[in-house]
Amino acid sequence: MPGGGFVRLPGGSVVVALTLPRPSVEGAVKGAIDGGTDAGTDGGNVRVLVHAVNRARALTRLRNLGLRAVYLRGNAQPPTPDEITAVLHHPDGLLWRCAPDRATELWHPIRALLG
Repeated sequence: MPGGGFVRLPGGSVVVALTLPRPSVEGAVKGAIDGGTDAGTDGGNVRVLVHAVNRARALTRLRNLGLRAVYLRGNAQPPTPDEITAVLHHPDGLLWRCAPDRATELWHPIRALLG
């Protein structure tokens, strides 16, 4: 099962980070996921960040986007301070990038992953 974790912020909200298998892609979305490289889309994982009121709402936001089998078991891979900063400064509060992290890759809005 992919790893994940969460951090409770001082205001009471949470940031949830999950490492999930990359969803299958077609057409224009393929270029956004590949990041302009020849890495392909036949495998690999993505790191997804969600900012929400609580953990249940964070997982519900992902499930409403079509990621049905998303669960948070334990807190083995909580979000790093850089990940927390990235998701707090994004208006949607939903970000992703390839995992393991590539040093040159930026965070993408979730709609670039799911189309």
